[in-house]
Amino acid sequence: MRPAIAQYYPGDSVIHRLDARAKFVSVTAVAVALFLRDSFAGLAVFAVATAVAYMLSGVPAVWFWRGFRPLLWLIALTFLTQLLFAPGEPFFSWWVFDFSWQGLRFASFLSLRLLVLVLAGSVLTLTTAPLALTDGLAWLGRPLRRLRVPTDELALMVTIALRFIPTLLVELEQIMRAQRARGADFSHGGPIRRGKALLPVLIPLFVLSFRRADELALAMEARCYRPGVVRSRLHPLHVDAADAVLLALTAAVIAVGLIV
Repeated sequence: MRPAIAQYYPGDSVIHRLDARAKFVSVTAVAVALFLRDSFAGLAVFAVATAVAYMLSGVPAVWFWRGFRPLLWLIALTFLTQLLFAPGEPFFSWWVFDFSWQGLRFASFLSLRLLVLVLAGSVLTLTTAPLALTDGLAWLGRPLRRLRVPTDELALMVTIALRFIPTLLVELEQIMRAQRARGADFSHGGPIRRGKALLPVLIPLFVLSFRRADELALAMEARCYRPGVVRSRLHPLHVDAADAVLLALTAAVIAVGLIV
Protein backbone atom coordinates (compact mmCIF):
# COMPACT_ATOMS: atom_id res chain seq x y z
CA MET A 1 0.00 0.00 0.00
CA ARG A 2 1.39 3.41 -0.97
CA PRO A 3 1.22 6.13 1.66
CA ALA A 4 -0.75 9.24 0.78
CA ILE A 5 -2.09 12.35 2.40
CA ALA A 6 -4.92 11.84 4.92
CA GLN A 7 -4.73 8.04 4.53
CA TYR A 8 -5.31 5.72 7.48
CA TYR A 9 -2.39 3.55 8.57
CA PRO A 10 -3.62 0.36 10.29
CA GLY A 11 -1.91 -0.36 13.57
CA ASP A 12 -2.33 -1.31 17.22
CA SER A 13 -0.38 1.43 18.95
CA VAL A 14 -1.60 3.29 22.02
CA ILE A 15 -2.62 6.19 19.76
CA HIS A 16 -4.57 3.87 17.45
CA ARG A 17 -6.52 2.45 20.38
CA LEU A 18 -7.67 5.85 21.65
CA ASP A 19 -11.25 6.91 21.06
CA ALA A 20 -11.76 8.99 17.92
CA ARG A 21 -13.65 11.66 19.85
CA ALA A 22 -10.83 12.13 22.36
CA LYS A 23 -8.25 12.42 19.58
CA PHE A 24 -10.36 14.89 17.61
CA VAL A 25 -11.00 17.07 20.67
CA SER A 26 -7.29 17.03 21.56
CA VAL A 27 -6.14 17.96 18.06
CA THR A 28 -8.76 20.70 17.78
CA ALA A 29 -7.84 22.13 21.18
CA VAL A 30 -4.14 22.19 20.29
CA ALA A 31 -4.92 23.84 16.94
CA VAL A 32 -6.92 26.58 18.66
CA ALA A 33 -4.22 27.07 21.31
CA LEU A 34 -1.59 27.47 18.58
CA PHE A 35 -3.37 30.62 17.41
CA LEU A 36 -3.70 32.02 20.92
CA ARG A 37 0.04 32.15 21.56
CA ASP A 38 2.68 33.91 19.48
CA SER A 39 5.89 32.90 21.24
CA PHE A 40 8.48 30.39 20.07
CA ALA A 41 8.58 28.85 23.56
CA GLY A 42 4.87 28.05 23.47
CA LEU A 43 5.18 26.77 19.91
CA ALA A 44 8.05 24.50 21.01
CA VAL A 45 5.85 22.99 23.73
CA PHE A 46 3.12 22.12 21.23
CA ALA A 47 5.68 20.85 18.71
CA VAL A 48 7.31 18.51 21.24
CA ALA A 49 3.95 17.17 22.44
CA THR A 50 2.79 16.55 18.87
CA ALA A 51 6.08 14.86 17.96
CA VAL A 52 5.79 12.57 20.99
CA ALA A 53 2.25 11.61 19.93
CA TYR A 54 3.51 10.87 16.44
CA MET A 55 6.33 8.66 17.72
CA LEU A 56 3.89 6.76 19.95
CA SER A 57 1.66 6.12 16.94
CA GLY A 58 4.26 3.86 15.33
CA VAL A 59 3.50 5.24 11.86
CA PRO A 60 6.53 5.08 9.52
CA ALA A 61 8.07 8.44 8.70
CA VAL A 62 7.53 7.87 4.98
CA TRP A 63 3.76 7.96 5.54
CA PHE A 64 3.95 11.36 7.15
CA TRP A 65 6.37 12.65 4.53
CA ARG A 66 4.13 11.46 1.69
CA GLY A 67 1.23 13.44 3.12
CA PHE A 68 3.34 16.44 4.09
CA ARG A 69 5.21 16.85 0.80
CA PRO A 70 2.27 18.38 -1.16
CA LEU A 71 1.99 21.07 1.53
CA LEU A 72 5.63 22.14 1.31
CA TRP A 73 4.71 24.72 -1.32
CA LEU A 74 2.09 26.24 0.98
CA ILE A 75 4.57 26.49 3.85
CA ALA A 76 7.26 27.93 1.56
CA LEU A 77 4.79 30.45 0.13
CA THR A 78 3.75 31.49 3.64
CA PHE A 79 7.38 31.96 4.65
CA LEU A 80 8.31 34.03 1.59
CA THR A 81 5.17 36.19 1.76
CA GLN A 82 5.76 37.14 5.39
CA LEU A 83 9.50 37.59 4.87
CA LEU A 84 9.04 39.97 1.93
CA PHE A 85 6.07 42.01 3.09
CA ALA A 86 6.16 42.04 6.90
CA PRO A 87 7.02 45.52 8.29
CA GLY A 88 10.21 46.14 10.22
CA GLU A 89 13.68 47.66 10.12
CA PRO A 90 15.39 46.17 7.03
CA PHE A 91 18.78 44.54 7.32
CA PHE A 92 18.99 43.74 3.60
CA SER A 93 17.33 45.17 0.49
CA TRP A 94 16.99 43.70 -2.97
CA TRP A 95 15.14 45.35 -5.83
CA VAL A 96 11.82 46.51 -4.30
CA PHE A 97 11.93 44.10 -1.33
CA ASP A 98 13.17 44.83 2.19
CA PHE A 99 14.18 41.98 4.49
CA SER A 100 13.82 42.67 8.21
CA TRP A 101 14.55 40.67 11.34
CA GLN A 102 10.92 41.14 12.39
CA GLY A 103 9.76 39.71 9.07
CA LEU A 104 12.17 36.78 9.37
CA ARG A 105 10.93 36.03 12.88
CA PHE A 106 7.27 36.28 11.89
CA ALA A 107 7.78 34.17 8.75
CA SER A 108 9.61 31.47 10.71
CA PHE A 109 6.93 31.43 13.40
CA LEU A 110 4.03 31.11 10.96
CA SER A 111 5.78 28.38 8.99
CA LEU A 112 6.56 26.37 12.12
CA ARG A 113 3.00 26.84 13.36
CA LEU A 114 1.65 25.49 10.08
CA LEU A 115 4.07 22.56 10.30
CA VAL A 116 2.80 21.65 13.79
CA LEU A 117 -0.80 21.90 12.58
CA VAL A 118 -0.07 19.53 9.69
CA LEU A 119 1.68 17.07 12.00
CA ALA A 120 -1.18 17.13 14.52
CA GLY A 121 -3.76 16.61 11.79
CA SER A 122 -1.69 13.78 10.34
CA VAL A 123 -1.60 12.00 13.70
CA LEU A 124 -5.40 12.12 13.75
CA THR A 125 -6.02 10.90 10.20
CA LEU A 126 -3.21 8.31 10.17
CA THR A 127 -4.32 6.62 13.40
CA THR A 128 -8.12 6.87 13.13
CA ALA A 129 -10.15 4.61 10.86
CA PRO A 130 -12.54 6.53 8.56
CA LEU A 131 -15.62 4.86 10.06
CA ALA A 132 -14.51 5.66 13.61
CA LEU A 133 -13.82 9.26 12.62
CA THR A 134 -17.28 9.54 11.07
CA ASP A 135 -18.95 8.16 14.18
CA GLY A 136 -16.90 10.43 16.41
CA LEU A 137 -17.71 13.58 14.45
CA ALA A 138 -21.39 12.66 14.35
CA TRP A 139 -21.43 12.12 18.12
CA LEU A 140 -19.68 15.41 18.83
CA GLY A 141 -22.16 17.23 16.60
CA ARG A 142 -25.23 15.88 18.37
CA PRO A 143 -26.09 19.20 20.08
CA LEU A 144 -26.48 20.79 16.64
CA ARG A 145 -29.33 18.42 15.81
CA ARG A 146 -31.63 20.65 17.82
CA LEU A 147 -30.92 23.33 15.24
CA ARG A 148 -31.83 20.86 12.47
CA VAL A 149 -28.22 20.55 11.35
CA PRO A 150 -27.65 17.18 9.59
CA THR A 151 -24.58 16.30 11.64
CA ASP A 152 -24.46 12.65 10.54
CA GLU A 153 -24.46 13.61 6.87
CA LEU A 154 -21.86 16.34 7.40
CA ALA A 155 -19.58 13.92 9.26
CA LEU A 156 -19.98 11.39 6.45
CA MET A 157 -19.12 14.06 3.86
CA VAL A 158 -15.92 15.00 5.70
CA THR A 159 -14.87 11.37 6.02
CA ILE A 160 -15.57 10.60 2.36
CA ALA A 161 -13.56 13.66 1.32
CA LEU A 162 -10.60 12.52 3.43
CA ARG A 163 -10.93 8.97 2.16
CA PHE A 164 -10.89 9.93 -1.51
CA ILE A 165 -7.91 12.29 -1.35
CA PRO A 166 -5.45 9.36 -1.69
CA THR A 167 -7.55 7.85 -4.46
CA LEU A 168 -7.58 11.08 -6.46
CA LEU A 169 -3.84 11.52 -6.01
CA VAL A 170 -3.19 8.01 -7.32
CA GLU A 171 -5.46 8.61 -10.32
CA LEU A 172 -3.77 11.97 -10.96
CA GLU A 173 -0.37 10.28 -11.01
CA GLN A 174 -1.63 7.60 -13.39
CA ILE A 175 -3.07 10.21 -15.77
CA MET A 176 0.16 12.23 -15.73
CA ARG A 177 2.19 9.10 -16.49
CA ALA A 178 -0.10 8.31 -19.41
CA GLN A 179 0.23 11.88 -20.71
CA ARG A 180 4.03 11.77 -20.38
CA ALA A 181 4.05 8.53 -22.39
CA ARG A 182 2.24 10.48 -25.11
CA GLY A 183 4.84 13.25 -25.09
CA ALA A 184 3.39 15.70 -22.56
CA ASP A 185 5.91 17.86 -20.68
CA PHE A 186 4.94 19.19 -17.24
CA SER A 187 8.36 20.34 -16.02
CA HIS A 188 9.58 22.78 -18.68
CA GLY A 189 8.41 26.14 -19.92
CA GLY A 190 6.76 29.11 -18.25
CA PRO A 191 3.63 29.15 -16.07
CA ILE A 192 1.32 29.57 -19.07
CA ARG A 193 2.82 26.62 -20.91
CA ARG A 194 2.68 24.44 -17.81
CA GLY A 195 -0.93 25.46 -17.23
CA LYS A 196 -1.85 24.45 -20.77
CA ALA A 197 -0.08 21.12 -20.28
CA LEU A 198 -2.24 20.42 -17.22
CA LEU A 199 -5.53 20.82 -19.08
CA PRO A 200 -5.39 17.28 -20.57
CA VAL A 201 -4.86 16.05 -17.00
CA LEU A 202 -7.61 17.95 -15.20
CA ILE A 203 -10.42 17.02 -17.59
CA PRO A 204 -10.06 13.21 -17.21
CA LEU A 205 -9.50 13.71 -13.47
CA PHE A 206 -12.87 15.47 -13.19
CA VAL A 207 -14.51 12.71 -15.24
CA LEU A 208 -13.02 10.03 -12.98
CA SER A 209 -14.11 11.97 -9.88
CA PHE A 210 -17.73 12.09 -11.03
CA ARG A 211 -17.55 8.41 -11.94
CA ARG A 212 -16.24 7.59 -8.46
CA ALA A 213 -19.03 9.65 -6.90
CA ASP A 214 -21.66 7.83 -8.96
CA GLU A 215 -20.24 4.43 -8.02
CA LEU A 216 -20.15 5.42 -4.35
CA ALA A 217 -23.78 6.59 -4.48
CA LEU A 218 -24.88 3.29 -6.04
CA ALA A 219 -22.92 1.31 -3.44
CA MET A 220 -24.51 3.28 -0.58
CA GLU A 221 -28.00 2.79 -2.02
CA ALA A 222 -27.33 -0.95 -2.43
CA ARG A 223 -26.52 -1.05 1.29
CA CYS A 224 -29.83 0.68 2.10
CA TYR A 225 -28.26 3.96 3.21
CA ARG A 226 -30.90 6.58 3.95
CA PRO A 227 -30.08 10.12 5.12
CA GLY A 228 -31.61 11.22 8.40
CA VAL A 229 -32.19 7.67 9.65
CA VAL A 230 -30.70 6.62 12.98
CA ARG A 231 -28.35 3.70 12.40
CA SER A 232 -26.80 1.21 14.78
CA ARG A 233 -23.03 0.81 15.13
CA LEU A 234 -21.04 -2.35 14.59
CA HIS A 235 -18.34 -1.01 16.93
CA PRO A 236 -19.93 1.36 19.48
CA LEU A 237 -17.78 4.21 20.71
CA HIS A 238 -16.58 4.05 24.29
CA VAL A 239 -14.29 6.17 26.43
CA ASP A 240 -11.88 4.51 28.85
CA ALA A 241 -9.11 5.60 31.19
CA ALA A 242 -6.58 6.09 28.38
CA ASP A 243 -8.85 8.65 26.72
CA ALA A 244 -9.24 10.53 30.00
CA VAL A 245 -5.45 10.57 30.37
CA LEU A 246 -5.13 11.94 26.83
CA LEU A 247 -7.55 14.78 27.55
CA ALA A 248 -5.80 15.58 30.83
CA LEU A 249 -2.39 15.62 29.15
CA THR A 250 -3.76 17.81 26.37
CA ALA A 251 -5.09 20.29 28.91
CA ALA A 252 -1.72 20.31 30.70
CA VAL A 253 0.21 20.85 27.45
CA ILE A 254 -2.10 23.70 26.44
CA ALA A 255 -1.74 25.32 29.87
CA VAL A 256 2.06 25.14 29.71
CA GLY A 257 2.12 26.31 26.09
CA LEU A 258 -0.01 29.36 26.88
CA ILE A 259 1.98 30.29 29.98
CA VAL A 260 5.60 30.04 28.78
